Amino acid sequence: MRVKRGFKARRRRNRLLKRVKGFVAGRRRIYRQAAETLRRALAFSYRDRRQRKRDFRKLWIARVSAGARANGMSYSRMINGLKKAGCEINRKMLADIAVRDPQTFGALVELAQGQLS
Repeated sequence: MRVKRGFKARRRRNRLLKRVKGFVAGRRRIYRQAAETLRRALAFSYRDRRQRKRDFRKLWIARVSAGARANGMSYSRMINGLKKAGCEINRKMLADIAVRDPQTFGALVELAQGQLS
């Protein structure tokens, strides 16, 4: 006599199919494809939550570097000067200042330059 899984299997499948709502074509309708796609999606989202932090840090460093170069200083020398000055502004804030308020950023560059010379 064969075993019929009944409502439990259907409930498990429907739970998975609810999670793939919005996927394209068979990836949301065919259980096997949906399961594989969902597994990959979850793996990518886990990986990319960590990657996002790296990407933003790269963006902030690029912005601070551009601002520092516009004021005649390299990124590494500026960060070194700010550290020596005891200025504890993080890269995110520095990038925001570089984009929104160039005068204040110029003052920070001056502060860093003063510590290096």
